[in-house]
Amino acid sequence: MQNRVDGLSHRQQQLLRAWLPTAEVVADHSWGLVGTTVLELRHEAQRYIVKAGDENDRHLAREIQAHHRWLRPWTSIGRAPELVHADHDAKLIVTRYVPGRLVQGTDAEHEPHTYRQAGELLACLHEQASIDDTGFEAREREKTLRWLDKPHRIDPDVVLRLRRMVESWPTPPSRLVPTHGDWQPRNWLIHEETVSALDFGHFDLRPAFSDLARLAEKQFRADAALEAAFFDGYGADPREQAAWQRNRIRAAVGTAVWAYHVGDETFERQGHRMLAEALGGEPHRYRR
Repeated sequence: MQNRVDGLSHRQQQLLRAWLPTAEVVADHSWGLVGTTVLELRHEAQRYIVKAGDENDRHLAREIQAHHRWLRPWTSIGRAPELVHADHDAKLIVTRYVPGRLVQGTDAEHEPHTYRQAGELLACLHEQASIDDTGFEAREREKTLRWLDKPHRIDPDVVLRLRRMVESWPTPPSRLVPTHGDWQPRNWLIHEETVSALDFGHFDLRPAFSDLARLAEKQFRADAALEAAFFDGYGADPREQAAWQRNRIRAAVGTAVWAYHVGDETFERQGHRMLAEALGGEPHRYRR
């Protein structure tokens, strides 16, 4: 195991040896763009997934919270990884391995039955609780302005327009539910035609419609049958026009700026396209 865990902190390696002393690395599933290490291990004939965050990680705490409070509707039916070990301070978790392959990039990504199941799963998560929050919209407005303060390649004229728009946004009360935060095929597994969920590092309480952002900008946009199947599983469409438009712009700004920060040009182009469409124009050229 040592060759694959050298990148983990000393404390993370200590905990891993204590939790899974005879573990062997089966595969490295790390994404590479961020400082999270994801390893598949075998220990005493069982397989596990280990996630370890670096000093800059802000996602493992959300993942641990999701496991402790909100994932029971999925884990109880084997549709999400079950938490085995976690250390918040060390930014380390171990979950049971869920068999399957990522939906993204497979034929399943284009099959309505995949989206029907994804809708059903998401409804189970959202239906657990709801709270009214008078500060959500104001917090999101300030977060979007902070994104615009970071380095990016959004055209200065567009930035000026965005700042004026965002600063003028109303801040009505919001109904918040437990959300995944990155609900799309790259975070779904499929095994024997059954869809499961993974990766809870973006978990938070948000409006239900926020979990539709990634799907609406790609898969729903490409095939209306996938959107119809999703809502057949999920239920009523939670999107309200004005709030959804603000969410589209927030998501577009965040995508364009974050992708530039990590050097993912493909995702950055998607963010710029999302932004142009949300603003009703054509994608602008990057500033070099």
